[in-house]
Amino acid sequence: MSRTVRRQALPDGSAQAVYVVWELTLRCDQPCSHCGSRAGAARARELDTAECLAVVPQLVAMGAREVTLIGGEAYLRPDLPEIVRALAEAGVVVTMQTGGRAFTATRARKLKEAGLFGVGVSIDGPADLHDTLRNNVGSHAAALRALEFAAEAGLSTSSNCQVNQLNRHRLRELVEALRDRHVRHWRAQLTVPMGNAAEHPEWILQPWHVLQVIDDLAAIQRETLESPRPWELPRPQRSFDVQPGNNVGYFGPHEELLRSRPGGTSTHWGGCKAGIAVLSLESDGTMKACPSLPTAPYAAGNILDDDLARVWAEHERMGFTRERSTAELWGFCKGCVYADTCRAGCNFTAHTTLGRRGNNPFCYHRAATFRRAGRRERLVQTERAAGVPYDFGRFELAEEAWVDEA
Repeated sequence: MSRTVRRQALPDGSAQAVYVVWELTLRCDQPCSHCGSRAGAARARELDTAECLAVVPQLVAMGAREVTLIGGEAYLRPDLPEIVRALAEAGVVVTMQTGGRAFTATRARKLKEAGLFGVGVSIDGPADLHDTLRNNVGSHAAALRALEFAAEAGLSTSSNCQVNQLNRHRLRELVEALRDRHVRHWRAQLTVPMGNAAEHPEWILQPWHVLQVIDDLAAIQRETLESPRPWELPRPQRSFDVQPGNNVGYFGPHEELLRSRPGGTSTHWGGCKAGIAVLSLESDGTMKACPSLPTAPYAAGNILDDDLARVWAEHERMGFTRERSTAELWGFCKGCVYADTCRAGCNFTAHTTLGRRGNNPFCYHRAATFRRAGRRERLVQTERAAGVPYDFGRFELAEEAWVDEA
């Protein structure tokens, strides 16, 4: 295993792995029907405790400031508190994403004591929709309890949601439940046809649906800013912030409202940060530029065999966004006025939908442009996924006349 501790960056210092998403196991206690990694059983080979602890100083040397631990379910590893403690003692902010099925009060307390800062619980809608997507009756109630246990333990709480055909009209119901539990940050992202979700093409939004979804997200954000709820909490915790995921886009009338943050400088989508500020590890040690990228086309080596700093600095699959131009763009995105900045939005979404990056149909500006012309794009599945973790099939785009929907 590499023991490198030197810090690597591009010559101008612009690439530093400040945010790391680390999948500790593929083992999971829920059979989610939209899981992109097809989690369930652990991988045949996953990093053991000693190997995980040896990764920590390497991440610190790379400049990691925050590490988010994921699975599967990270809490199914008995050594999770030990890994959390090692990261926290190294000065890293440690967070965790969970489905919350068995995130108990005891687990919350032990992880807080180990140094965990915050927990994000995945909740995909009201109980009936959430339990359908999770393929697990009672998972919604368990997720809400997980939020309560985390808050009681003193952990910062957030929630994330996958938006799809099942829940796109019921986001407000979900938001009210989260507000009632004092969730401050809510991250919404689109369900993408990867892994188990690739088996349900009927769940994937059609490109024109992003108009309604983003309009609704903006309305929720605006209402929150104008009418904050008078919770009996310290004032900094009274806000409810809608945080659009990287595949919710782009350049529509709500861009500044949804992308800007107090004290920040960004007012619009600034392009994919995979391999620029983001690094990910899979539980067997596979390195990627982003946790959502499909493994086969984007695996950039294994931390057990390869030098992390060298892979970060030199491997094309790790650094493909750094020197990227508009040359690889195609379709609508190639001629878009925002091409220089946007670069076709989220790379993993484009690749897992159309088979290669460079053209992203899930875009507000694009859908609105088609609508003004009385047209819209429809996704048609032409190839099914293979049935392995992080796999995907293929869709093609067909144009048709715009039809107003209820």
